[in-house]
Amino acid sequence: MTQTLPDVDHRHLDALEEEAIFILREVAGAFERPGLLFSSGKDSCVVLHLAEKAFKQKTSKPGERPTFSGRLPFPLVHVDTGHNFPEVIQFRDERIKEMGERLIVGHLEDSMKKGTIRLAHPLESRNGHQTVTLLETIEEHRFDCMIGGARRDEEKARAKERIFSHRDAFGQWQPKEQRPELWNLFNTRIKPGEHFRAFPISNWTELDVWLYIARENIPLPSIYYTHKREIYRRKGLLVPVTDVTPPSAEDVVETVDVRFRTVGDMTCTCPVESDAATTADIVAETLQVTVSERGATRMDDRTSEASMERRKKEGYF
Repeated sequence: MTQTLPDVDHRHLDALEEEAIFILREVAGAFERPGLLFSSGKDSCVVLHLAEKAFKQKTSKPGERPTFSGRLPFPLVHVDTGHNFPEVIQFRDERIKEMGERLIVGHLEDSMKKGTIRLAHPLESRNGHQTVTLLETIEEHRFDCMIGGARRDEEKARAKERIFSHRDAFGQWQPKEQRPELWNLFNTRIKPGEHFRAFPISNWTELDVWLYIARENIPLPSIYYTHKREIYRRKGLLVPVTDVTPPSAEDVVETVDVRFRTVGDMTCTCPVESDAATTADIVAETLQVTVSERGATRMDDRTSEASMERRKKEGYF
């Protein structure tokens, strides 16, 4: 597998990187209070690396783990459901400490205490409820643009969303009222209470992301690579055994070599069977897959054909 990576053409990554850095600098120039959504997932790690390239001075040598000096012109923002994988939270805290950047965390449990979120039962998935906490965090800190790592190839609702996605005073997305983006000219005008979501890697694919991670030596949480984990099989998915996703009496628990293609709330994110231990191995796997990472691993996107679009209209990432 390791021989596959050098045979892949990397030249298109330079164009994608240039476009993403241009978008990040456009955000910094056009908005007063932007923030970068950082969940420690692979896409947000790539966007963070691009932001460091856009606004900082690189201090590492070629082949080394990338390090930069300076500060970003905006804080990092994370919506914590309380049901995140421990490895992801540990990586987030270590990465923030290493960079010395400001991190703003919106806690879903704070929204529950205020009564703006009510769960049907304690083990209900909190993923869809993140929207409320996100909008409360945006209002509290008066953000006028949130930078995210969403990509068009992930899901069809995201495929038709603009790079600069306008949200109304209620944080909602209106698919039929999107602004044209001709010749990379962006209309960023907003009224009080409105904001934008900006997606610098909107035009990237999952393969592009992994090729870039390999080329730039970008650090990721360990669960993106092969490891042994207890799972049980349900509806074609490998459900991890956790405190919030316990197996039923009928489920058969197995210990399997797995990795995560995407990282989210433990209640709706499933791994895939894999022995890919390096980025080169993952690139080789990705060249052969036929289902997007969300379609292959996310229980919340299987509730209906329009589940993602419905959540985005309500203010979801």
